[in-house]
Amino acid sequence: MISTDFQFMKLSIIILAAGLGKRMHSEQPKVLHLLADKPLIRHVVDTALILKPDSLYVVYGYKGELVRQAITEPNSQFPIPNSQTNINWIEQAQQLGTGHAVAQVMPNIADDNIILVLCGDVPLINSTILQTLYSQADANHLGMLTVELDNPHGYGRVVRNVAGEVECIVEEKDANVNQKQIKEVNVGVYTIPAVHLRRWLALLNNDNAQGEYYLTDIIALAVQDNLSIYSILTHNIYEVMGVNDRTQLASLERYYQTQQVNRLMLAGVTVMDPTRLDIRGTVQTGRDVSIDVNVILEGEITLGDRVKIGPHTVIRHAKIANDVEILSHCVIENVVIGAGCRIGPFARLRPDTVLAEQVHVGNFVELKKSTVANGSKINHLSYVGDSKVGSGVNIGAGTITCNYDGANKHKTIIEDRAFIGSNTQLVAPVKVGAGATIGAGSTITINAPPDALTYTRSPQKTIADWQRPCKKK
Repeated sequence: MISTDFQFMKLSIIILAAGLGKRMHSEQPKVLHLLADKPLIRHVVDTALILKPDSLYVVYGYKGELVRQAITEPNSQFPIPNSQTNINWIEQAQQLGTGHAVAQVMPNIADDNIILVLCGDVPLINSTILQTLYSQADANHLGMLTVELDNPHGYGRVVRNVAGEVECIVEEKDANVNQKQIKEVNVGVYTIPAVHLRRWLALLNNDNAQGEYYLTDIIALAVQDNLSIYSILTHNIYEVMGVNDRTQLASLERYYQTQQVNRLMLAGVTVMDPTRLDIRGTVQTGRDVSIDVNVILEGEITLGDRVKIGPHTVIRHAKIANDVEILSHCVIENVVIGAGCRIGPFARLRPDTVLAEQVHVGNFVELKKSTVANGSKINHLSYVGDSKVGSGVNIGAGTITCNYDGANKHKTIIEDRAFIGSNTQLVAPVKVGAGATIGAGSTITINAPPDALTYTRSPQKTIADWQRPCKKK
């Protein structure tokens, strides 16, 4: 006996992601193309997990191992956290249609489940409307999402009877002239009682223009069995739009970015040109943040109060405290920046760099895996890598820490109040003591003592009557 009470039925979600995506003209599966720097399939998986399903299945096919690796491998850019629902991967070895794809999963699902079918190439599907669809599900109803399009070409048409009830879905290639005039289309999202779906899938045939087993044919079978069909018409085209080619992908990207930027502005951020800011992750902001044009924000980013970000800057995975100013053309990745710092222009902060408060990092300076304490300055044309820099340090133009010996990395320590003269090479491992001064143009290979001047220079010579080489004729 199957309960018809929604609250006692388990939710199984099936995401269809086996297709090739011919119109993408790409070597990689369609669902691995990126929207906001995240694979299409990952957007759908994240939304599915919000619903907390009892089980989650992804049907993969074309280059399926790449799809699995992109989502589940530990070294993946977007791995699923272990604390979340595990994904069950089901291979569709032959791509024989959506009905055939769902049929591959059914041996794993009990009859007392409600199945929610999603498409791996519909990245912006909204969890709220899915929850609404699921909330009406029970063992005696089939639910579906639809949308009305001014140009429905390419989509399956929703055919209704004179009473307005859904009768069937007709795919574009199988539709007659009158059916092609219908503007209401199927978006490929359904809630289906497993006990009925199992029976309907066994009745599907591939007698159609594409020679495939259409999942959409279960609508007509449900009507024959006198099951109620309820549909929810969504008015947001972008949330149910599938990606079939790169123009559609670009359209969804622009919509997504507009939504993201609008959220920032409504939260109090000044965005100089909303069309020239891309957000490819999550951004938390304080008050009175200002972002100039052509900025890209990726990954997990936190911006404190009164942060100013100059134009043409890329920031990826960063925690930036209050009153930080980042000037133009900077690249910042996996860093922590303390309050009151000033960065750039044309600075690069590489992973595992931590700046304390009131640090200045100037033009054409690169930092990598280094900590810099309060009030220190690295203002011009320097490389500081694998280093620990104390407070009140001044590093002159053209200074580099020679941290790599060709096989291993070594650390440079510069203690508080040290002054490093211009064009200095600090050959790690080496330490510059507190209050030490390094003369300009020095190559330091031995620890420099505190509160003393250390330098290495050859005596200056002049050769009279010296002639420059001449170009041979």
